[in-house]
Order: sequence, then C-alpha cells, then structure tokens
Amino acid sequence: MKSISTFVFLSLLLLSCSDDSHSVSVLLATPQQEVLATTYGGSKNEKAAAITNTSDGGYAIVGYTQSADGDITDKNNESFDYWVLKFDAENALQWSKTYGGSDDDRGIAIIQTQDGGYAILGYTASNDMDISQNAGSRDYWLAKLDASGNLSWQKSYGYAGADVGNSLLQTTDGGYFLTGVLDVTASGGEGDTARRHAGGDYWAIKTDPSGTIEWSKYYGGFFTDTPYDAIQTNDDAFIIVGSSDSVDVDITSNIGTYDFWVVKVSNIGTIIWEKSFGGTEIDEARAIANSGDGNYIIVGDTRSNDVNITHNHGAADLWLVKISPEGELISEKTFGGSDFDVGRSISKTPDNNFIVSGSSRSVNGDLSVNQGQNDAWLLKLDSSANIIWQKTIGGSSTDFSYDAVQLENNTVIAVGESNSSDGDILENKGFTDLLILEAK
Repeated sequence: MKSISTFVFLSLLLLSCSDDSHSVSVLLATPQQEVLATTYGGSKNEKAAAITNTSDGGYAIVGYTQSADGDITDKNNESFDYWVLKFDAENALQWSKTYGGSDDDRGIAIIQTQDGGYAILGYTASNDMDISQNAGSRDYWLAKLDASGNLSWQKSYGYAGADVGNSLLQTTDGGYFLTGVLDVTASGGEGDTARRHAGGDYWAIKTDPSGTIEWSKYYGGFFTDTPYDAIQTNDDAFIIVGSSDSVDVDITSNIGTYDFWVVKVSNIGTIIWEKSFGGTEIDEARAIANSGDGNYIIVGDTRSNDVNITHNHGAADLWLVKISPEGELISEKTFGGSDFDVGRSISKTPDNNFIVSGSSRSVNGDLSVNQGQNDAWLLKLDSSANIIWQKTIGGSSTDFSYDAVQLENNTVIAVGESNSSDGDILENKGFTDLLILEAK
C-alpha cells in the first residue's frame, strides 16, 4: 500500500520531496515532532470512525468501506461494509477484513475484549450474508471477532425505524453496554404508551457476554436526543453523554437549543441523575473519559458564549468540561479560533495527560495553520487542560479526525477521513479515504 508522509515541526520550513515515496516533509519545532499521514481505500468512499489500543502495544481501527478494489481485497460489491484494520506497535498492517451484507452497514465503535478478540458496533440495513436479522431501515449491529478478525457471533437490535449504535464498552461482568439512537416514533414507542417521547432518544442496551439482552432502556424527551459515548463508573453504573434539544420528560434543565446532556444510569438502567451543560446556542458532547482524579472529562463543541461557557473564540469552539461523579460542573475550557473548531474524542494517556481529536477551520487563536477547508486537529492536554502541543493536518479539501489514542511507545495514532490530495495529504485513492495520523 502506498503511504503519504507529512513530517510537521513548527519553525523552520524545510521541504524535501521524493519521487519514489510520494512524501513531503515539513520541519517545525514543537514538543511533538513528527506526524505521518497515511490514506487507505479504493475508488469509492472509506472512513475510520474509531480506534482502540490492543494488548500487544498496537491498535485496531473500525470504520466502513464502499470500495471493492484498491486496499480492500475481500469484498466484491460496492455496498457499505464495516471495515476493521489491525496494526502492530510499529504501525505495520497485520490484517484487514470487512463485515456486512448487501446493503448499507457502517462500523462506528470498536473495543478489544477481555479474551483478546474484538467487538464492533454500528448500524446495518442488511438482512443477509453476515447479518442474520434486520427489523427495520437500520438496526444496531454488534459483531464479536476473535483475535484474528474472524467473526465469532453477531446480533442486531432494532425496530422499524433507523436505530444507530454509536458507542460500545465491555462491562465488568463480561457483558456489553451499547448506546445509540432509538427511532422512538418508528419503534411504536417501545413501551411508551403515553407517547411522551418522539424522534430520536438515547437508547442503552445491556447484554450478557454472548450479546443476549439483559435490559433495554431509552431516555430523552419529545425532540432530538443523540448519545455519542458512555463510560462505566466505579459503582458499576454508567454515564452517557451526547446532545439534546428536548425540554421535557427526562430532561429537566435545558439551557438553549442543543445542550451537552449527561445522564447517569444504574446497572439496571434507572436514571440516577441527569444534567444539561451549555449556553443558549448549539452545544454537543461527543466523548467522555476518566480524568484520573475521580472525576470525568467530557469533550465536544459549542457555539455559545454565555451561561456555562465563559469564552468563545469564534463560530464554534472545541469545548471541554470536567464534572464530578454527582454531575456537578467543576471546570470548563474552550479551544479554537474565529472559525468552526470541534472536538470528537478524548482519551487518557499513560503519562496522565489527554489526547483530543477533532477538526478545525481556523488560522488564529489556538490554531496557526489551515491547509484548506476542515483540517484534522490533534491536541495533547495536561491534567489542567493546558495545551502541551497541537497540530492540524490536511489539504485543500475536507480532512477530519474522529478518534485518537496514545500507544505504549508514546506514539499518538488518530483516525478519520480525507478528501484531499495535496498539502499534507498527497494521495487520494477515491472519493473519500480512510485517514491515519501517526504523531511521534
């Protein structure tokens, strides 16, 4: 596979090109020095949605592919399929496999399981091949893989509408906790006889280790409630984060349009508390992590400049909040420039710092470089949310980062998608490519 390299440092512009490697090196002086951008794909559309560290020091990625050519070698049609790629600690590709049916199937979340295999979640519109059942236009589709990527078992969960799985974790009892969107209206209310819910709600499913449902609950109000991430707490409860523009039913303190909506539920799905954070404009939470001091860090983006947001740099900022186990706001901070800048993931590093990924359109404020439209944006923050380093990577088209982790060897790996074929991204294999960023 052909890779595209971009070495980024912050002061001196030293450009060297090689006809053999199709790579470009740019030298700048920052604490984080080298960033290598690599694209994978075929002639159609590919995307990396999530990444997980693996026990061998490497990492695994899930996303989706439409192509049946190029880097995709195990499918023969151009429907969308889950795509999983496994890399070792030296970033060498160990295996690449696709999963799905003949319709639209897209992977969104991945974890390494306690047995050394993997679990992947997203949605399926298929009812054939790898998918044994579909109840509507889209269902959650959970697939369990062994360590080599072979399909061990799979389950779909859904009703007549568009139900999409967004986050996945393995629980302390070996089961799974899935969250995503339930199309409440199309589901017939799923037991909501009073019809207080409508549209999309947070939908949480707790399963046993074989994927059999132990309980299923949904949370929200009459408008749009979308969960993006969840975490299991020390007391075996769960905190779910996302966005809500509802003002009723389970939401008691909506601030304005969409808020960060954070819900803690018990190990049987009963709401313990729920909180809204934000201002009078649009605020959406995308990811949550343990802060390391007994609290939690939530990242997303905000267009507000009031109420809980003390400063906004421009159109939209990456917004980070710290909350207590009781859901009280401890601190908050925005990052960005005068244009649209968003956060999509946060993960704790072995050195007790944090890696945040997202995208940026700004060239001022906390940003100094933009190659075109949206650039992928990586930040390393210390425990006080101060920037240790930050990078933007991209070309003249759209480039996004959706998730990032730090490996045991301190390399940071971020994943997303790219439409560019210039700037930092010198090769595009189709319409949209799966993008991997390696920062050393």
